[in-house]
Amino acid sequence: MMKKTFEERMKSKIHQAKKNKVSMRFFRIAYYRFLLFFYHIGLFFSGNAKRLMVVFATIMIFCLSSSFVMMSQTAGVSYAYELPQSGERPDSDLELLEEEQIVVDTDTIIEDTEIIDGYEKEQLKNLDEADRFSVDDILENNEYEERKHVAGSAQSYADYKFDKKDWRLLLINKQHPVPEDYEVELGNINTMKGVMQCDARIIDDLLSMLQAAKEDGVSLQICSPYRDYAYQEMLFERKINLYMGIGYSYMEAYMLGSQVVTVPGASEHQLGLALDIVSNTYTALDEGFGDTEAGKWLSEHSREYGFILRYPKGKEYITGIDFEPWHFRYVGVEAATVIMDEGITLEEFVERLE
Repeated sequence: MMKKTFEERMKSKIHQAKKNKVSMRFFRIAYYRFLLFFYHIGLFFSGNAKRLMVVFATIMIFCLSSSFVMMSQTAGVSYAYELPQSGERPDSDLELLEEEQIVVDTDTIIEDTEIIDGYEKEQLKNLDEADRFSVDDILENNEYEERKHVAGSAQSYADYKFDKKDWRLLLINKQHPVPEDYEVELGNINTMKGVMQCDARIIDDLLSMLQAAKEDGVSLQICSPYRDYAYQEMLFERKINLYMGIGYSYMEAYMLGSQVVTVPGASEHQLGLALDIVSNTYTALDEGFGDTEAGKWLSEHSREYGFILRYPKGKEYITGIDFEPWHFRYVGVEAATVIMDEGITLEEFVERLE
């Protein structure tokens, strides 16, 4: 005779309790059913041990990870996230990390002439900033069609239809790099020191401006006309290395360098539409040039020949570049008149075009 299993014995006792009219019958049946219930639970666990271990491990990992996140927040860990494009702060309890501000003494600013120190002229492809091309040299060695423009105001061009696709208005900055398919229409300006290059379409206006300045007793000099990508890259990397050499971290050096040397690929010099202009009596590329006779003349009259002061003072938060009273960009007489008359930047002007 085979021995009955525990389940069979419990079922037999329940059956007997139902037949016998004994006191406490209900409680006996409930007791046997209770034992039988836990017996089945035991069978389930014994037959599904592996599955239960996986479930248990998953629950433990979830609990541990949740506890870690809560401990991190309690310990003051900050989490970075992007602000919406509108610039408004999202409704959240998270605290944003404050951006580290780099305060630089003016004595720390590294001049461009220091960047090219140590490079051979061949490496600079005849674009060495140490070479300054004087007005007399340029005017004596080049023929051009003189252009005279009547000084106007923004109101003069109130009905003028500006085209955002106009090559003269191509916006180049850190957010809008030079298009990969952009082809520079280079033209040559002859000098005793060699050929200086810029966009061929602006040469007549440029030479006319130099001639007008000379007639007003202002002797200008041109440096840094067209630069290709490789040359701009050399300048930028060189400036970063110099800043790191005096103790700044790479990120600090990058931020400082980008304020005074445009990031490669984002330089207007690569278009051939921008030039650095100084004078024979003040050759330093610094803010002091803006207070010179030459700097004031350019600020007042450059618009008459299609040029604008590209990086004006007080607009650094828009251009991303420090005030450069020597940097002038060709945009055409009409746009230059509006921009300079209204005291806005090329970014602001282009933004409102359809």
